[in-house]
Amino acid sequence: MIRASRLAAVFTAAAAVLLTACGTPSSPGTHEPSPSTTAEQKAPHARHAAKKRALAPVWRHGGRAEKVVALTFDADMTADQGERAAGGERFDNPQLISTLKRLKVPSTIFMTGAWASQYQDQARAIGRNDLFEVANHSYSHYAFTPSKCFGLPSLEQDRMRADVERASAAFRRAGVRNTVPYFRFPGGCYNDRSLRALAPLGITAVQWDTESGDAFATDAEAVATEVLDGVRPGSVVVMHCTRSAAPVTEEAVRKIVPKLRAQGYRFVKVSDLMAS
Repeated sequence: MIRASRLAAVFTAAAAVLLTACGTPSSPGTHEPSPSTTAEQKAPHARHAAKKRALAPVWRHGGRAEKVVALTFDADMTADQGERAAGGERFDNPQLISTLKRLKVPSTIFMTGAWASQYQDQARAIGRNDLFEVANHSYSHYAFTPSKCFGLPSLEQDRMRADVERASAAFRRAGVRNTVPYFRFPGGCYNDRSLRALAPLGITAVQWDTESGDAFATDAEAVATEVLDGVRPGSVVVMHCTRSAAPVTEEAVRKIVPKLRAQGYRFVKVSDLMAS
């Protein structure tokens, strides 16, 4: 995990472009208790259990018995960055995708609807390659909590479900086929209210247990070391698929993959890790 001081330095330096990529908190996803949580804790057990059933499940890693690991990549783009993309800023990373294919690394891509709309050809190619599966990362890449989440604008609770559904519609328009019913919260920030808003969609919120620190990083070796030091059997690693905000990710992957394989690890998609 990245130390708090290191995170602060990274995000302070990148304040002007903070919305470019998904924030990666020092803990594996930030669960902010909703105001209803205290009331639920005081309610009778049956009522409490019923309310808990109304929350979308949250999953962070697989079992620890087998040396398997899931690399996940957030294809980030906020809904208001179209003009920047039109001006030449690159929120995609085709070289990273090519490297994953060349190294034969099954991966899960958490894609925003805005990214799929901007890069339809790439989204289609990723979503039709059996090496990859595409999961939902919202349409807008706005925060699903009302408090600060790495400077991201916040969605109102009554707009959360529609934002996720809009992303799914963008995937269909782009011709993405290999989709899975998983969702990753922008910035990793969520609370009971956001989990309740997404429960009717029947999706699982997928967080992570291993940071890469690739957002705004300039040292591929440091990113690789962060991952190699953090991985355990069953780990889910969070990385990014955007040149603008994660320029050294592809280089880091070239360092990470052979070293983990040399340690006996096998790479799998999130769906395979869940099944195991």
